[in-house]
Amino acid sequence: METKRVISALAALAQESRLAIFRFLIQVGNEGIAASKIGEHLGIAPSSLSFHLKELTHASLVVSRQDGRFVIYAANFDMMNQVLGFLTENCCGGNICSPASECHETEGSAT
Repeated sequence: METKRVISALAALAQESRLAIFRFLIQVGNEGIAASKIGEHLGIAPSSLSFHLKELTHASLVVSRQDGRFVIYAANFDMMNQVLGFLTENCCGGNICSPASECHETEGSAT
């Protein structure tokens, strides 16, 4: 993956509303959801939502499709996986890394 594409994706996510939108779309899954429902769920005004979705789409993190009079947005899981792969490509200098889901006990609580 090209460094410029990764930088574009990370820059798009480096804003609170866009990060929230992307995380919500990840939860929704491949079927996606109407823009109006995204705005309702996250409390983002339609004009702001449109701007943020455009930025995420431009970074190839979100895809859209027309469904009647609605525009359905979904996370681009392929792009997400490419970015994650790029970030972890040389993880731990070639050594086996601990799984991210592993919990560590600290002072009586799991982290």
